[in-house]
Amino acid sequence: MPAPTTLNPFRVVLRHRNFRLFLIGQTLSLIGTWMQTMAEGWLALELTNSAFLVGLVATVSAIPILLFTMPAGAIVDRSDKLRIVRIAQIAFLVQASSLWLLTATHRMTIGWLLLLAFSGGLIASIEIPARQAMMIDLVGRSDLPDAIALNSSGFNLARVVGPALAAAVIARLGIAWCFFLNAVSFVAVLAGLLMMQLPPWVAPRHRTSPWQGVVQVIRYMRDTRDVRALMLMVTVYAILNAPVLALMPVVAREMFSLGAGGYGLLLSFLGIGGLCGALGLAAVGGRISRTRLLTVVSMLWPALLMAFSLTSVPWVGYGLLFAIGIVMILNGAIANGLLQGIVPDELRGRIMAAYGLVVVGLAQVVGAFTGGVVAHALGVARAIFTTALLMALYGVWAFLRRPELRELRTRTV
Repeated sequence: MPAPTTLNPFRVVLRHRNFRLFLIGQTLSLIGTWMQTMAEGWLALELTNSAFLVGLVATVSAIPILLFTMPAGAIVDRSDKLRIVRIAQIAFLVQASSLWLLTATHRMTIGWLLLLAFSGGLIASIEIPARQAMMIDLVGRSDLPDAIALNSSGFNLARVVGPALAAAVIARLGIAWCFFLNAVSFVAVLAGLLMMQLPPWVAPRHRTSPWQGVVQVIRYMRDTRDVRALMLMVTVYAILNAPVLALMPVVAREMFSLGAGGYGLLLSFLGIGGLCGALGLAAVGGRISRTRLLTVVSMLWPALLMAFSLTSVPWVGYGLLFAIGIVMILNGAIANGLLQGIVPDELRGRIMAAYGLVVVGLAQVVGAFTGGVVAHALGVARAIFTTALLMALYGVWAFLRRPELRELRTRTV
């Protein structure tokens, strides 16, 4: 990809109206989603006072993604992606409204919370691959890597603003209103989606069953060395990073003796770091080797997590989470961009389904659940240190022993 002529990270937004509508609506909606995520974790802790059940809420929301997102990706590849995303946002609106009503009327139980978390994961199992695969339709192939980086900046801006707003709302109005504001936020993304003007969708000539589509993409990932190496790296890092994210309410209370406000600050510093990393990546474009940068941040990430697990001083934890946010989002955005630059268009929905299965499904079902079990038995700090150490060992092996990861730059857009 040629280097950009300007360091303005928003050049893709200015160039593409559809992406501009998408990014604005999506960022506003994600602010609400982060408010809901924080509120769910804190509500689970209030209802149960159990690190295990806090992790279980995150795990249950990912089970449908683990089970259904691959056949959903096959459906995405032969369907109108924009229509799928619109319907999914309406379903998310209903789910958030249900959380609000049950909590506001004091009828919420851990059973209802788990059920609604599961329903959110069910919607996400098809929304994630449809939204990711739709990105190339919004900006084209040449601007895709920068659009992915900029989309990550919106995600991390929401990670900054959402928890801060949630902490204030919980303190002044109560947890239920976080769910209400999230429901309202889906109106913004729906408005943007309805204003988009994309070319009419044309159904593919050769339509396979969802199962045949899953088999086809599994064979492609198995037989394509660089895709296989990249997906394996994404899988391992996503699973081993999951405990620190899923158990952040427990981290706030047990490691740093903080309340809901401190919990929000922890998430906010993580998001500020991610925002800085994503905007920096969008600004530099093709000026630096993204493969080389991927190697560097993949080595720094576990080292920072281990340092984080060893501190009990809040301001040190905030600083480390800021740095962790930078390397985490750089790793994810670069890997996503490299992956989308390699795969053929006809497999894009299924590849993005596999990516979502890994970073959301496996990460939460395997990583968050295991992290919750280990944290319950040994403490949250030891759980984070152990998984970070495993991440470091894998990273050293993968980037030294797998030449495919070092050759990815020759295959990207």
